Amino acid sequence: MAYKITGKNIKDDIVEKVEEISGQNVFECYQCGNCSAGCPVVDYMDIAPHQIMRLAQLGATEEILNCETIWICSACLQCSTRCPKGIDVAKVMEAFRTINLRKRLAPLNPDEIAEKDLKELPPIALVGAFRKMTG
Repeated sequence: MAYKITGKNIKDDIVEKVEEISGQNVFECYQCGNCSAGCPVVDYMDIAPHQIMRLAQLGATEEILNCETIWICSACLQCSTRCPKGIDVAKVMEAFRTINLRKRLAPLNPDEIAEKDLKELPPIALVGAFRKMTG
């Protein structure tokens, strides 16, 4: 993916909001990749966690807000515990999800869940999905 870096992109409003929500400084990441190496669901993500951090540093927030990764992140905190800089990457992912949820861009609409799924899925899975994917 080609990306043009400009002064307007870096430290844009969304990155500042992510830092405010998460309490994490995305610019402290030096791209060691430990977060991605330890992520149990990285194979299902379209952008690896360390790449999310890099895109945030470059101000490419639209790519992050429109990716699947922030929704696939299971918030297991493996990335956060492996970060040598102590960055809580899971909180950064949560902050991006929160921004989307505040815009009402959640990918889960409770009214669209099939009756069959409601009967078959474990209640804890539904609670977790509602907590993570609804506003």
